[in-house]
Amino acid sequence: MRLYRLGDQGEPVRDIQDRLAALGYGRNRDDTGTFGPGTESAVRTFQAARGVGVDGIVGPDTWRAMVAAGYGLGDRLLYRRVPMMRGDDVADLQRRLNSLGFDSGKVDGIFGPDTLAALLDFQSNRRMPEDGIAGREVADELALMAMATQKPGRDVVREREWIKELPHHVAGQRIYVDAFCRAEDEAAAAWEAALTFGNIIQDLGAHVGMSRSADTTPPERVRALRANRFGADLVISFSLPDDEGTGDPAIYYFTSRHSTSHAGELLAKAVGEELQLPHRGRATPMLKNTRSPAIVIASEKLGAQVGGQAAQGLINLFADLSD
Repeated sequence: MRLYRLGDQGEPVRDIQDRLAALGYGRNRDDTGTFGPGTESAVRTFQAARGVGVDGIVGPDTWRAMVAAGYGLGDRLLYRRVPMMRGDDVADLQRRLNSLGFDSGKVDGIFGPDTLAALLDFQSNRRMPEDGIAGREVADELALMAMATQKPGRDVVREREWIKELPHHVAGQRIYVDAFCRAEDEAAAAWEAALTFGNIIQDLGAHVGMSRSADTTPPERVRALRANRFGADLVISFSLPDDEGTGDPAIYYFTSRHSTSHAGELLAKAVGEELQLPHRGRATPMLKNTRSPAIVIASEKLGAQVGGQAAQGLINLFADLSD
């Protein structure tokens, strides 16, 4: 599709405005069908909330995110496919399955293998056809069961258990260390911070997995997938602030309209105190596509010192929670 930006006019812009308005993002005083400052502001706000690159331009990624956000559970058939289905309806399915004890993993709005396994388990339990497809029948059955029980989801329980069982030391923990690499300057600075951090906690007995080597630049989604394959207990990522979901210096943890990583928030707060940075919720790929608690440290002064301070923040967290 073509890109739609400030100054554009026409029916496609009207469609964009209508979709944004239905999702709660008004165009302010822009005329209908005119991509003005109000529409651009709405697009930016939507992009930030959805973990899409924040540039105020509606391209393929932002358009897909807007379409996916418009679905409610039962509006379409959900199933496992490549590329994976995404949307608010998928997130609602995950949240409902988790609340009933069928573990679909993190509520990230992505219909992946964990969601499929939970759905099949639910269908088997309810003596429904085990086809791994969630349509209106599954939505209605989930609603009926939700009326009979109000329990925290499996994702919430898992994070509570992670916090409760946290040892007093990082020794033995599987920690995945990620260095962003969207540009050459970021790749070098983030690598220095990540390497320093990794060396410190490895010397303390942690099992460290690096997301990449110094001379490679794999995409963020690929690096997130590697964290899951590594079986990480937690994920620590380093980046420079920019418009792609980490616009301000801060420590970011996963949050969305449907779910928040409380363990990630706790981790972000501890590291943020050491780095003197605020902690904020976001839904970038490194945060929403990883199964374990994860944070992204977005600092303008990446380097060895930031890596060392982040390590100290993590050490403090383990020590404080074990008291």
